[in-house]
Amino acid sequence: MTFKIEKIRMIISDIDGVWTDGTFYKGTDDQEFKKFNVNDGVGVAMARAAGYKIALISGRFSPATKYRAKELKIEDLYNGGLNKIHAYEELKTKYNLVDSEIAYVGDDLIDIPVMEKVGAPIAVANAIQDVKRISIYTTRVAGGFGAFREAISWLIIGQGRMEEVLESMRKKIMNS
Repeated sequence: MTFKIEKIRMIISDIDGVWTDGTFYKGTDDQEFKKFNVNDGVGVAMARAAGYKIALISGRFSPATKYRAKELKIEDLYNGGLNKIHAYEELKTKYNLVDSEIAYVGDDLIDIPVMEKVGAPIAVANAIQDVKRISIYTTRVAGGFGAFREAISWLIIGQGRMEEVLESMRKKIMNS
């Protein structure tokens, strides 16, 4: 497959191991805590300024993931499904996209089936070797340390749109 990042219109991301370092804390009352990095929230703002659709597909259901997606106003959250192809195909249909218009950020085995289809498969630094092998870019930082934001920046820079995106973000900040 030939990869052309200038066609990307949507970014889909895994959560555990990408937005987090893979650690979660579970209390005896079934409460769960995850550490998210604020830089990934900035990555969401950058993605929106670039006009990308954003979706999250997590193989493991987590109330913390649901809360973070709601906080960032990410409507397309698939929270708890090991077969990520179903969610991927649903998103393609919903937004009338083809594989070459989608980027996916992943780190582990259950991400591979989707990563093999998309136009821009991206691995995080802590991804397993099989994921890195099929990726066109591997972030320098590990999941949980701003890897999603780095992936967004890489796409925007690759499309030659960073100045446009930063100007859009500046205007939004000044008008808030």
